Formats: sequence, structure tokens, C-alpha cells
Amino acid sequence: MRDAVGLRKLNLAEGGFVQFEAAPGPVRPCFQPAPPMLPDNDSLALFVRAAELRSLTKAAEASHIGLAAASRRMALLEHRFKTTLLERSPRGVELTPAGASLLVHAKALLMRMNQMQAEMNDHATGKRGALRILANTSAMTEFLPDDLAAYSRTHPEVRLVVQERWSAEIVKEVLSSEADIGIVVEGLATEGLEIHPYRSDRIAAVMPAEHALARNEALRFVDVLDHDVVALESGSSMMRLLAEQAVIAERTLQLRIQVRSFEAVCRMVQSGLGIGLLPHQAAVALGRGMGLVVRPLPEEWAERKMLLCVRRDRAANSSVEALLQHLGSRVSAAG
Repeated sequence: MRDAVGLRKLNLAEGGFVQFEAAPGPVRPCFQPAPPMLPDNDSLALFVRAAELRSLTKAAEASHIGLAAASRRMALLEHRFKTTLLERSPRGVELTPAGASLLVHAKALLMRMNQMQAEMNDHATGKRGALRILANTSAMTEFLPDDLAAYSRTHPEVRLVVQERWSAEIVKEVLSSEADIGIVVEGLATEGLEIHPYRSDRIAAVMPAEHALARNEALRFVDVLDHDVVALESGSSMMRLLAEQAVIAERTLQLRIQVRSFEAVCRMVQSGLGIGLLPHQAAVALGRGMGLVVRPLPEEWAERKMLLCVRRDRAANSSVEALLQHLGSRVSAAG
């Protein structure tokens, strides 16, 4: 067989070919292997299910295929990566070190494939694609849902993908183009970002009605420092602010319990485990339904400003600009 430039080729069953040079002189074979094929998504999904269920049999059932076919897929996957991914035993399967590494990548790849399919479906149905929004817990719990719902009513062609993050994480992901718009608390380094004002909230103390401080309507932060405190994890911007203010007051913030959600803070307070510190609107929405008393802190620093952030060198996107304008108008209306 000859190619377009007159070179003779001999196909090989292993997926490559031998190419013979047409130049004068002795024939010199040159083996050119075919590039390796990537594993298919179905096999990766089967591997993830087997790892999570610790059973290839259960993974096969969940994937609606027979056990023999599932075993064959796993064997081909291990052959592709030239290493053992699952240790089989009568009790099921366990990940090898290589399997544990693959699991992280496989989950990330399948998630991105799902996001790609969702965005392509949007285009197929006439939508303009998705806007990725990251927001801190305060915004997610308080005013952002209503603001986004109002935008969606006037822009049904745009799909909004919203995720909750700590403010510091949001800044990093917006800078790396992992999100289109971020909502963070004022006070973070925002070099490389374009900043717009959004809403504001005020930190409040939450306590049971029978607590000694519940009758104090002019409650201050220093009063709270005499008691055990229930608050969010140390990674939150609010916790950093509270710790800084305790140092300024030359007092100790007596953190008894730290949790990951506003609701968990209120549940701990309801059980009598301390005074909670939360954004005021979230405290009112959650705490009063549990019979808790909410006292906003009057100090000037206790008011926190929220900011909208986007990459300064971002590509032009009319949907992003429309959402920024919409959120800005909601601030004006609220004011």
C-alpha cells in the first residue's frame, strides 16, 4: 500500500504500521504506534460506582449491565492504565493506591462532562448557556435567592448555576475563570477583579429566650465575650472578623462549638450550648422559628458590605453585564 507521497506502508494488527522510505538505499522500517485511546465515560462511571459501593456486582446492577460485562470493562480499564485499580475479595472490592488517585480524576471528569452536556442542551433548546455564580453563605441564606429569581423571570433564556463557597475561595475561582460572578464580603484582596457594591448585613447575637442576655436590647459584642460562643468554622470571613475584634477588645472569644451552617448554629443555641453569632437576616429567619431571641450588634464594624466581583480582563458577555446591572438595581431598590 502507498500513501499520498509514494511511501509504502504495511498495516500491523497491533494498531500501528511500518513505513518504508522511498529514498534510494536500503529499506529502513520505522514503527509509528497509534496514539493510546482514552477510557470511555461509561467505564469510568462504572469504576466510580464500584469504588463507592465497594462492590462490582452492585455497581453492575446500578449501571444496568451484567456482571461479566462489568468485569470485562474493569479489566480493560486496568489494561489501559497498566496498573491494578481494584483489589477483589469475597467481601467486595477495595481501591488500590492507583485506584484512589483515579477516583478523584474520574469524578471531576464526569462532573465536567455533565456540565458540558447541560450547557450544550441549553444551546440546543435556544438558551444562551449558563452563568456560573459563587456566593458566600450570608448572601445565599439571605437575599440572593430572591434577587436571582427576579433575574430568571426576565431572562429565562439564561441558566444560572449557583454554588456556595467561602469568600476567599470565591476570589480564587473567579480569578481562575472557574466562575463568572462572585459575591464576597468586603475586606479581601481583590487585585485583578472588578468590584461592584451589592448588599450589606449586620452580625447579630442569637440566644434562648431564657438566657440572661436576652433581656438586654442594647447588647454589645463585649457582653457576648463573657459567654460560650457557637459560630461558624474558622475559614469563614465572619469568624476572622470576630476574632480580630476580640483581640482589639483585649478579650478572648470563647468558641465552644464551630459548625458549617447557620441552621446548625441555631440548633446548638436552642440546645443551650452557647450564644450564636450570625448575620442578622439569617438569624431572624432561622432563629425565631426555634423560639430564639435575636439581638443585632450595634458596633460599626458589625455591618458587613457585600461585593460583586468579576475578572477585570474577562471576555465580553452580555448575560454577565445584564446580571451585574440587575443585582445593582436590587441594591438601589432595597436602599
